[in-house]
Amino acid sequence: MTQLEEARRGVITEEMKFIAEREGISAEKLRRSVAKGHTVIFRNVRHDWVKPVAVGNVVRVKVNANIGTSRDIVDVKAEIEKAKVAVKYGADTIMDLSTGGDLDSIRKAIMHAVDVPIGTVPIYQAAEEMLAKGKAIIEMTEDDMWKAVEKHFRDGVDYTTIHVGVTKEVVEKMKRVKRVVGMVSRGGTFLAAWILHWGEENPFYRDYDYLLELAREYDVVLSLGDGLRPGGLPDAGDELQIAELYTLGRLVRRAREAGVQTMVEGPGHVPIDQIPAQIKLAKVATDNAPFYVLGPIVTDIFPGYDHITSAIGGAIAALNGADFLCYVTPAEHLGLPTVEHVREGVIAAKIAAHAVNLTRFEADFKKDYLMSLARGKLDWAKQYELSQDREKFIEIRKERPTKTEACSMCGDLCAIKLINDMLRKG
Repeated sequence: MTQLEEARRGVITEEMKFIAEREGISAEKLRRSVAKGHTVIFRNVRHDWVKPVAVGNVVRVKVNANIGTSRDIVDVKAEIEKAKVAVKYGADTIMDLSTGGDLDSIRKAIMHAVDVPIGTVPIYQAAEEMLAKGKAIIEMTEDDMWKAVEKHFRDGVDYTTIHVGVTKEVVEKMKRVKRVVGMVSRGGTFLAAWILHWGEENPFYRDYDYLLELAREYDVVLSLGDGLRPGGLPDAGDELQIAELYTLGRLVRRAREAGVQTMVEGPGHVPIDQIPAQIKLAKVATDNAPFYVLGPIVTDIFPGYDHITSAIGGAIAALNGADFLCYVTPAEHLGLPTVEHVREGVIAAKIAAHAVNLTRFEADFKKDYLMSLARGKLDWAKQYELSQDREKFIEIRKERPTKTEACSMCGDLCAIKLINDMLRKG
């Protein structure tokens, strides 16, 4: 049985107990949320060594880090290092988006390198195998697509992005709804191009019941992909994005009826003032399914800094109900990220998530409270201990030394030092 089915039977599974203890909530509270489909648990039945993670409305906002090879750069050791660095700095899950090299061995190597849940996009593998044969992506058969999905499920992947909402109907809409950027989802574009070429319905949508059967067998969380997410601010909230969203809402309900855990993916590039409305609309349309957002990115003109533009959007999205933030690195829109880019991306996303989590969880607020105490006492050892990125802390302290107990910004003019000295004298 899936975690959803067990929760509906009133059973608190070992995974629920483990997660509840880590989150600092009651196992019964978690079970009720899972039973409603408002929280999902990542833990494929074949992924024995994973530490399960929950995403949803009763647990902390989580962060995912995307890694993976490209056809231009196939360096498996580098991707494994990225996975480890991402987890070190706080990523709750890893998505392997590899599109170059031996994808099966790469996926398995990454899965065994870390103990967090792993997500994938199986259609990438189906497309890459076409190119490796010297064929066009649109020459994929339905069997090619399904074989990729089944392979990922059997390998123990905990959640997969499936672009079920890219239907023949919505692809027809694309012919008359003009976008500035068009489609930016790779998986969504593969399916849209396939539909346009063959004139057939998306196999994952048409045979959705079969997809549900497979997911239920392995208890894989289906992440219903936003193939029509806006790839630029002018496209945010258009007819295509909203049409797909309501399709995904219907599919969420069908998945729940089948006992399959689902979450929904969201935008994308969104002007900052539209984020609250978009998140709330998504929650209504999907009956409060866990919502997984890429950013959102709030401005398009800062390439090289999109870890920051996305962290701003991510914090606002999470404050308004988003449950899962996909990090964005400084390399977004520019190239394959380096290990350092991954570190920066994870930290930026963790800042966004923590900024919201500390308003909901006393334990999270306590960390900031203790840091405030340490700063008030100019206790540098304690500040170092509480820092999320200790390497950065010590790096800056060493580069900018001071002869006083204050930092080199103020030295003897330190406000904290001055007032503390005066209060002691008084």
